Amino acid sequence: MNRLISRLALALLACTAGAAAALDAVPRAVEVDRIVAVVNNEPITATQLRESLERAIRRLAQQGTELPPREALERQMLERLILERAQLQRARELGLQVDEGMLERAIGRVADNNRMTLEALRNALDKDGIPWRRFRDEIRTELLLQRLREREVDSRIVVTEAEVDNFIATNPDAFSGREYRLAHILLRAPEGASPAQLDALLARAKQIQRRLEEGEDFAAVAASVSDAPDAMNGGELGWRSRDRLPAIFAEALETLRPGEVSPILRSAAGVHLIKLLEVRGGELGADSVQQTRVSHILIRTSEVLSDAEAESRLKGLRERIVLGNADFAELAKAHSADPSAAKGGELGWIYPGDTVPEFERAMNALAPGEISEPIRSPFGWHLIKVHERRQQDVSDERKRAMARAALRQRKAEDAFEDWIRQLRDSTYVEYRLDRS
Repeated sequence: MNRLISRLALALLACTAGAAAALDAVPRAVEVDRIVAVVNNEPITATQLRESLERAIRRLAQQGTELPPREALERQMLERLILERAQLQRARELGLQVDEGMLERAIGRVADNNRMTLEALRNALDKDGIPWRRFRDEIRTELLLQRLREREVDSRIVVTEAEVDNFIATNPDAFSGREYRLAHILLRAPEGASPAQLDALLARAKQIQRRLEEGEDFAAVAASVSDAPDAMNGGELGWRSRDRLPAIFAEALETLRPGEVSPILRSAAGVHLIKLLEVRGGELGADSVQQTRVSHILIRTSEVLSDAEAESRLKGLRERIVLGNADFAELAKAHSADPSAAKGGELGWIYPGDTVPEFERAMNALAPGEISEPIRSPFGWHLIKVHERRQQDVSDERKRAMARAALRQRKAEDAFEDWIRQLRDSTYVEYRLDRS
C-alpha cells in the first residue's frame, strides 16, 4: 500500500466525468449540444459540464460541505474541464498512447477487484446504464493523464545526496511521525504576471480572508474560488508530515493551532491560504517511531458496486468475526481485493505515512486485537485489525530513504503546479458559457 500503488489505484478507479469525450480527436456523430467553451480547437459542451458538476455536488454533499452557489461551482468545474482538455491535447502532441494491452490489463484489474468476470462486469455496467465504450474511455483517459505527468514532470525530478544530507540536518522532526491535516486555497498567478496582476490577486486573497474571518466555511469557499486541484474536495489535502508539504506551508504551521487559518502566503504559483484542521503524531526530534502490525480486508467500489453495498458487506464480515463464527485471515483470503489477501490480509509492520491517511487514522484509533468498523479510503472500504505495536528506531538508511521520498514528492508537486500553470497560460480558451 505504498504511495506509488496509491496513485495507480486512484488512476484506475477515480474516473473523471467529461474526460472520455475529450480523448478522441476524431469527431463523433452526436446530437447537437450547446458549447460552453472552446479549448484551442476543441469544444466543451453543456452536457459535459452539467454531468461533471452534478457529480461534484454529490461528492461535496456526501462530505457534509456547505454548498457554495451553483454558479461559482459551475465556474470552477468549467476551469477543471479546460485544464483536463489541455492536458489531453498535450498528450496527443507528444504521441503518448495507451495501447489495448495496457487498457485491457487495467480493466481486468477492475473486474478482478470486484470479483467478476469481464462479461459480468460488462453486464453490470449495462444494467446501470453505463455504456461499455464510455467506461473504457474513462479508464484510458486516466491512464493517459498519468503517463503525461510521469513524462513531463515526475521523470525529470532529481534529488541529490547533498539535498538528502541537508534535509536530514534541517528537519529534526521529519522522522517523529507527527502529521498535520490541512485544507488549502490557491489563487493561481498567470505566467509572467505583471505587478498590477499580482496586486489584483492579493486584493482578491484579502477579500477571501475577510470572508473566512467572518465565519464562512473554509471548505465551501475553497470549492468556489480555489484554483488548486483539490478545490472540489473542499481544499482538503489530507494528513501529511511536515516534510511532505511545500516549504511555505511548513513554515506557516509553526504559528498555527488547529482550527486556525494562515496569513496570506505567496509563492511562484500564486497566493495561498491554509487551514490547520488537526495534528497527530510523535514528539518532535524523536529518532524512533511507532510501528503497527496490521491486517485488513478491502472491498473496492466501482461503477457497479456502490459505497453502501461495500460498507454493508464489510459490516456482515465484521459481525461474523466478532461473534466468533469466522477467522479474520480466512475471510481476507476469500473476500479481500488487496494483494495481501493471499497472506490473510497481513500487511506486516507499518511505519507512519506508509498507508493512505484515512487508513492510518482508523488504524491508530484501534487497540491491539481490535477490529475497526468499515472505513473508506481512496482504495475502497476496509476492515482493519491491529495485532501489535512497537517503537522502532529509525535507521540511517531508513532516514535517507524517507528524506529522498519526501524531497522527490515536494519537488514533483511544485514542478507539476508550475507545469500546469504554464500549460494553462499557453492554451487558447474561448468562453461561451451563458448563464442568462
